[in-house]
Amino acid sequence: MKNTIKSILAVCILFTGTITFAQDKQANNIDNSNIALQGYSPVSYLDLGLAQRGVKEYKSEYQKVVYYFTSAAQKATFDKNPSKYLPQYGGYCAFGVYAGAKFRTDPNKFIVKDGEYFLYLNDVELDAKQLWLNENNHKGLVKKSDENWKKLKTTYN
Repeated sequence: MKNTIKSILAVCILFTGTITFAQDKQANNIDNSNIALQGYSPVSYLDLGLAQRGVKEYKSEYQKVVYYFTSAAQKATFDKNPSKYLPQYGGYCAFGVYAGAKFRTDPNKFIVKDGEYFLYLNDVELDAKQLWLNENNHKGLVKKSDENWKKLKTTYN
């Protein structure tokens, strides 16, 4: 089943065009202005289980990456313990990392589990979050993704 899902993922990605998913060498899924999570608040994901767009008035920089928040209180929460609020796999698609590749994500496609949050690719051809959930093996997927991420975080994809 896992090999079938990996094959489906690879075919869909190739079909939709590899340029769309071109990534740089950085371990963070950021735009040209170093803004993470497309401006969505990491505190909202983890503490509220919501995808909420932050605002530039409430922003913090951590390890040269900029994060936006919805309020001063969220910013203060992040500033006290920023590493707690970082997305898994630098904000790249968790299922993509599991399959051995880095893909940009839809900030509204995520899950929160075991004190971490995972983001997913979503396009017309593929709902990576649903593929992850259909496996019904979160710990196994995370274990394989963690192994793959050790290599992926420093490579071009």
